[in-house]
Parts: sequence; C-alpha cells; structure tokens
Amino acid sequence: MRRNDREVSDKDEIVKFISEQQIIRVGFADDGEVYIVPVNYGFEVCGDEFVFYFHGAKAGRKFELAKKSPDVGFEIDGGYQLIPSDTACGYSAHFKSVIGNGRLVLIEDNDEKIHALDRIMVQVSGKCGWEFSGKMLDGTAVFRLEVKELTCKAK
Repeated sequence: MRRNDREVSDKDEIVKFISEQQIIRVGFADDGEVYIVPVNYGFEVCGDEFVFYFHGAKAGRKFELAKKSPDVGFEIDGGYQLIPSDTACGYSAHFKSVIGNGRLVLIEDNDEKIHALDRIMVQVSGKCGWEFSGKMLDGTAVFRLEVKELTCKAK
C-alpha cells in the first residue's frame, strides 16, 4: 500500500466495515482481459483468515472463469463522501475500501452450500436460519473465496 498513513490494520474495524457493505467486486483474468463482476456476498472470519461466499448460475462467464482461472482479485468499498474545494485539484473524498486476492472454490457439498448461502442471507437480510430446498441447492453454483491477501484503506 503506497499510503501507509491510510491503512486500517485493526481487524475489528475491518470486520465491521465488511459487515456493513452489500457488494463485493470479483475480478477474473480471462485470456488477457479482465472481467469484473459485482455480487452480493456473505463472509466469516476463521482465526485470522477471511472467507467470502457468493453464488450464481451454473452457466455463464463467471461460472466458467471460476473453474478455469480461480485466482481472483476482489474489492469492497463504502462510506464515500465528496469533499468539495474551490479548485479542481482540491477536491477529495472520504471513503473506506478493502482490496485483496484469493482463490475461488466451487462448493459441491450441500451442507457447506447451506452454510455459505446462510452467510450470504445474514449479510443481505440480517437474519440466519433460512431454508434452502434441494432443487435450489442443485441449481445454484456457490463459491467460497479463500482470501490470500487483504488490505483496508480509509480516508
């Protein structure tokens, strides 16, 4: 991180920020191109390790790239507030962001799928203990993003 003075290193503060957001952007490498997709997510912290979960169709570019090129980058941002100025170059903003990289795993086990989908529902609804039918589980691709590196920055 170039601006060490903006780094957020307090794990509790990072977890609080991540828990307040709704969208993670996942970046895939695709034969010399970059493909970025915004998705709802759930997460948990296991020891010192962050794990994100998201879901999608069992077809399409995201699904195929997750299988073909599972090493990804990701980004979460929030708290944006413009700071106006009298000069163009004086404008700035308050913000917080998390950026990192990791590896995607397609979850096959239904018990783990239920756990992951429940984490996603906690993130979007604030409630847990949802029911997921066998048909829904069979028709949904659920991904685990195992974080290798994560940094948080704020201004």
